[in-house]
Amino acid sequence: MLYSILIYVAEDKVAALSPADDDSHIERHMRIQERLRTLGKLGPAVRLEPTSTAEHVRTAGGTEVVDGPFAETKEQLLGFYIVDCESGDEALDIARSLPSLDTVFEIRPVKRYFPA
Repeated sequence: MLYSILIYVAEDKVAALSPADDDSHIERHMRIQERLRTLGKLGPAVRLEPTSTAEHVRTAGGTEVVDGPFAETKEQLLGFYIVDCESGDEALDIARSLPSLDTVFEIRPVKRYFPA
């Protein structure tokens, strides 16, 4: 079954990383991705740009395009993984293995997957 691992981090923590620390953090992700790829468990994995680059389309009461972040949380969505696991526990174990910056990992079964 496919599971999403959504990665939420306070953007100020990400912005405070030096280029070397950011590269080191990404390298740790790359090692985990390589292991998951070898096991045939890795689907798409994405790191997003900061929310300051985001736009939103709201459709309640008509269509409206709005610039900027509007989530009501301290953490912002930084990226995600799609992993193919035998169980939710396996997906939790993968999330526990990911590098953290006081990160919140949200694990959810994927209801439908639409490959490109």
